[in-house]
Order: sequence, then structure tokens, then C-alpha cells
Amino acid sequence: MKRLKGITWNHTRGLLPMVATAQRFTELNPEIEISWEKRSLQEFADASIDDLAKRFDLMVIDHPWTGFGAKTNAILPLSDYLSSEYIKDQEINTVGKSYGSYVFDNKLWALPIDAATPVASARLDLLKKKDLEVPKTYDDLLALAKKGLVAFAGIPVDVLMSFYMYCCSLGEAPFQSQEKVISTETGTKALQKFRELAQLIDKANFNRNPIQVYETMVNTDEIAYCPFAYGYSNYSREGYSKKLLHFYDLVTLNDQPMISSLGGTGLAVSSFSEHIPEAIKYAEFTGSSPVQQTIFADNGGQPGHLQAWKNERINHLTHDYFKNTLPALERAFLRPRYYGHMYFQDHAGDVVRDYLMNGGDENVVLEELNALYIKSLNIQK
Repeated sequence: MKRLKGITWNHTRGLLPMVATAQRFTELNPEIEISWEKRSLQEFADASIDDLAKRFDLMVIDHPWTGFGAKTNAILPLSDYLSSEYIKDQEINTVGKSYGSYVFDNKLWALPIDAATPVASARLDLLKKKDLEVPKTYDDLLALAKKGLVAFAGIPVDVLMSFYMYCCSLGEAPFQSQEKVISTETGTKALQKFRELAQLIDKANFNRNPIQVYETMVNTDEIAYCPFAYGYSNYSREGYSKKLLHFYDLVTLNDQPMISSLGGTGLAVSSFSEHIPEAIKYAEFTGSSPVQQTIFADNGGQPGHLQAWKNERINHLTHDYFKNTLPALERAFLRPRYYGHMYFQDHAGDVVRDYLMNGGDENVVLEELNALYIKSLNIQK
């Protein structure tokens, strides 16, 4: 018996589909056993995959770690191990830029088994009770926020992703030069617009990640609408929580739907594993179209394969979560994945969050972000 260990993150969406696919994989391959461990969402975003690769054969990773993983050789280039037909299927059936988010130096370093981006969600029962509708425009959103019914995820990493969203939605993507994160004009407008909304939400939300926002939405009647947080289809499934959430595309800003920052996770294989052929075989199984549309999705997973997003049965189970939010995934902005980028991501969110909560000079905020960016570009392996 060959025993492999995997590490994922601590949520139904992160853990259950891995356990379910591993169980079925062992039933089909009795000589291989795979056990999964979990870590917190914050550790998932922060923990170095270099360290994890020495302890685990399989890792569910956040795509901004791709460049780091490739440069340190902590993970294997899966495109060197899987058939060209399989890789082509993954590429053709990408959800937005999910496939590309794991490509570095022209090689695929993780399979896009999970796709996500910030999307909108609503408690339709609460809105109906107050004779209100799901916002369609940014002005609708502000009007609803003034009634105290709106929340967004306000921890540092999430407000940083939302800052990128505001920049993209105002017509300029961040990180287009190596001198500054964003132009002063767009950056200033993005910060001011974001703060206008931030001042209308409960300060408690600045300590909530997306899961905590959703848990508050389904377990209390405080929040009727979240305009942007990384989507979790679990909350749109009957029986998962006391109340049901319905998910939607983002509101329009300047007559165009807003453009959020791509998330999702990939399945990587450690280069330190003593069971590489078996780990590759399991990854291939888990990322395949048939498994993504059945075992993976049915056990709380949020597939990374496009055919699962278009599957009528899965959409029926999730009140059209996938159909409704796919346009947002297809527009989503792909963050940088260079070696030092995680240093920027780990520190820049604090700067944006402090501004949203306390105000300040936008030029100073942008200068701080630029200094962190330049430092991150100069971090060498």
C-alpha cells in the first residue's frame, strides 16, 4: 500500500471534494491510499508552498504561488507528466483565466480544479420582506448600503483584491509597469469610490473573510446583500445552511459590469514526493471532466472545469450559481504571479484597509503601495 498525504483549506468547498475523490480513487486503485489534512483560509493564502511540499505529496494551492513554486522547484510541471490531449482539454475548458493562472515559463504547475472570483450574493427573502430588489448598478448598491443592509469581506487580502477590482472597473488594470501599481488618477478614483462604500458598512466586516460574511448572512438577518466576495456555491445549495443565498454577476459601474480579481485553487504535486506517479494519477483523475461534473461538484466542490459550470444538473442543485456567475469569471483580472509577489500581497492589503477604515491622503496610500511593489519585484530566489 502506498500512502500519500495532501493539504487543502478548511472549508466544505476545500476539504470534502478532495476526501470524496481520494476515497473513490482508492476504491479504483486499492494499492494507493490518500489522506487529506486542512489549514485555515489565512494559512492557505500565506503559508509557503516550499515548506508544505516537504511534508505533503499533494497540495491545493492559491494561484499567486505559481511563480514561487516554479522558481523554487517545490512543485512539478504537470504538463511534463500528463498527456497533451489531457492538457488541451484543461486549456479548452478553462473557466475564465483559471488555466492560465497556473502557467509559468510555458508550463502548467497545477491543475485548475476549483474556480472562483468575487461575485454578488443576496438573501432574497430579506430583500422581498423589505420590498427591495437585487442591485443592478453601482448607484443601486450605494442606495441599499445606506439602508445598512450591505457587507463585503474586509480583511486585508480581500480589500486588496477589491482595490484591483475598482481599478479594472475604472478602465485600468494594475501592474502594467514596473514602477507603479496603478496610475495616480485611476488609483485615487478607485480608493475614493471604495471608501465611499466602505463608510456605509458595519466595521465588524473589516474582520471578516468571505466565509465569515456568508456565515453571517445565512445565520442572522443583518446582511441582505454582498456586492463582492469570493463566491462559495455551498451557500446556494439546499440544506447547507439555515438560509439560502442566491448568487449573481457584479453590478455595473459606468454602464459596464465590474471586473473582479480571479481566485480559485489548483492541485499541485510536490517535487519531494516519493510517490510521484501515484500523485500524478490522482491529480489527473480529480481534474478530469467526468469527475469534476460528478464526485467533485456533488461533494461541495466548486469545479474548475467549464463543462461542470455549464452542467444543468449542477446548476439546478445550486440555484444557477454557476450559470449566473460565469460571466464574472470570464472577465476576471489575473493577478501577477512572479516570485516576489506574495510579499506585496501580504503587506499591501493592510495599507488599503487602513485607508478604508480611517481615511487619509490617497497619494500617500499609492506611494506606500508602489514602494511595496518595487521591493517585491527585487526579491530574488
